[in-house]
Amino acid sequence: MTEMTLNDLFSQETLGNPHAFYGRLREHERLSHFAIGGVESWIIATSYAETMELLKDSRLVCDRRNASAQDGALPSYGGPLALFSQNMLGADPPDHTRLRTLVSKAFTPRMIEYLRPRIQQITDNLLDAVQHRGTMDLIADFAFPLPFTVITDMLGIPVEERTPFRTWTQDLLAFLAAPEKVATGMAAAEAFIAYLKALIERKRVRPDDDLTSDLVRAEEGGDRLSENELVTMIWLLIVGGHETTVNLLGDGVLTLLQHSEQLRLLQYQPALLSSAIEELLRYTAPVLFTGTRWASVDIPLHGQIIRKGDLVRISLSAANTDPQQFAAPETLDITRSLNRHLAFSKGIHVCLGAPLARLEGYIAIGTLLQRFPHLRLACEPEQLKWNPVPYLRGLKALPVAF
Repeated sequence: MTEMTLNDLFSQETLGNPHAFYGRLREHERLSHFAIGGVESWIIATSYAETMELLKDSRLVCDRRNASAQDGALPSYGGPLALFSQNMLGADPPDHTRLRTLVSKAFTPRMIEYLRPRIQQITDNLLDAVQHRGTMDLIADFAFPLPFTVITDMLGIPVEERTPFRTWTQDLLAFLAAPEKVATGMAAAEAFIAYLKALIERKRVRPDDDLTSDLVRAEEGGDRLSENELVTMIWLLIVGGHETTVNLLGDGVLTLLQHSEQLRLLQYQPALLSSAIEELLRYTAPVLFTGTRWASVDIPLHGQIIRKGDLVRISLSAANTDPQQFAAPETLDITRSLNRHLAFSKGIHVCLGAPLARLEGYIAIGTLLQRFPHLRLACEPEQLKWNPVPYLRGLKALPVAF
């Protein structure tokens, strides 16, 4: 049995080449023990077929209270950090069903398509702002502000109030990867919650045509969101609405730049853009794992016993590079037609924002390559650094020239 550490999961080597790391686990050690906060924890890196089964396995729950955990507990920080753990991703039916229903109306295909002109406008404005320079940090100048602007627009957050959000989000995510940063995480959580409570109160008094106002007055079957549910829902939408797409854009562009033949093919055949986005989602692993799950009963798996109350994380990267599911999975192929990847997970917790992320990726990468046909990396690949945050795989910066 392999004993996993935080460094194994979040090292620059692992994040730089997740295919090798999770592929090795999938082939040789599908179930690895993982030590965090005294809790019995497991990383599952297995086949595509078994991953599909596990993602829909009702024995793995998202609300720890439904697992009746035994001795041993994650650090109990209480206060604002505890509040952020009580979101839709940490809920099971019927709570999850109720919460998802109340927010899902904003993410229907029709509503997402309605955003297309605005996403295109933001994309054009960002590229206009850097065109005269000939260089940019693709993360800071493009990949971050695009989805961040889209989701904060949707939520009706005034432009002048958005500046601290990136720092708060990064501090919270960094704390999750390094529990010793509890003071920084606590401060970020307190500031974020104070802002969101004030925003919610403003929308109660003076509602507008935005998603926050819709959530404040949302009702389904006589049910409404409590204030704590509103805070955690809006926080989840802000974080989930930009962090994963930042990674798709940054990791995706880097991957294309490192596969020049695929980049040229896409430039010569723009009709391949949709399949290219799907392949980049599969290949680049912008989300490495599912969220936290808990075993509600003892589960025998690969010669081990996942005990009731144990914490479980399932690798999406391992499944997305399974040679039994994908021909030549280590090869980037933007013409790949059979590509039922799990980048957005599956089951009841499939990513609510998947249609929005796809549209943002389609418009952003398509426009970028059209506007800057000579796009190239402006540093040595070994100089690139990855953010050591849970679940996600994203670059700190991506210098490019054009």
